[in-house]
Amino acid sequence: MSTTLNLAVLQLPIRFSKIADNISTTQSMLAQHMAEHPDTEAILLPELWTTGFYPQPLSDYADSDGQSIKKLYSKLAQKHHIYIIGGSVITKTNDKYYNTSYAFAPDGKLLTTYNKTHLFSYAGEDQYFTPGDSLTTFTIKSIKCGIIICYDLRFPELARKLALENIDLLFLPAAWPQKRLMHWDTLLRARAIENQIYVAACNGITRYREDGNQLGGHSVILDPWGQELAKASDKDATSDKPSGQIITAQLDTSTLTSIRSTINVFQDRRPHLY
Repeated sequence: MSTTLNLAVLQLPIRFSKIADNISTTQSMLAQHMAEHPDTEAILLPELWTTGFYPQPLSDYADSDGQSIKKLYSKLAQKHHIYIIGGSVITKTNDKYYNTSYAFAPDGKLLTTYNKTHLFSYAGEDQYFTPGDSLTTFTIKSIKCGIIICYDLRFPELARKLALENIDLLFLPAAWPQKRLMHWDTLLRARAIENQIYVAACNGITRYREDGNQLGGHSVILDPWGQELAKASDKDATSDKPSGQIITAQLDTSTLTSIRSTINVFQDRRPHLY
């Protein structure tokens, strides 16, 4: 018997370092979306959505053990009766800083925590953050899910390991630069196709970085064939004052069954060779 999921991806216009503004905008966008689309069951936020990628010093922006953001996620999940995959935020635990994602259930309970595994050395992320050392899976309805964050996308072993744990849906919050959007589109499609999974990717829009680097856009939901079920328009990517977008799609596990029985790559793998 198949399961469906009405999924939304919130492409936030992030104000660099403005936590209160970003939270307020997210709450407003979510409330409006749920009023217009009450059948939405789950929503994904971008990487470092409260701050942008990433203000310094981290000590001024880090959430101690994620206490504040977890309270907010729990409140919003219960208010809208929705699963929240909370992108990621800067957290501090035992004097170490992490790029952390949380997922919450409609009853307000924490489902899972994931700390970004691969830190983007090109942007110095590895100099300030501590990498996570474990993967995680969780379930929405009967759909098994995994989370990776931004730069993690460039490491196919990570997504494959989750696929070997039988995930059906991969969430990817990101702060991906527009100048490498060809990589973004190609890698996302590859992860969906090679692992025969749905992929939901949320790339926030940041126009307020001190170095002038423009991040974001092209959030997308892909099916296991790599086909676009929904994609954000280019309006935010070309606007001086991005308004943000929410894209939606209905996922159906019968599609997974059909694809996996047609081209059964997991049955045909020869892992003893690699």
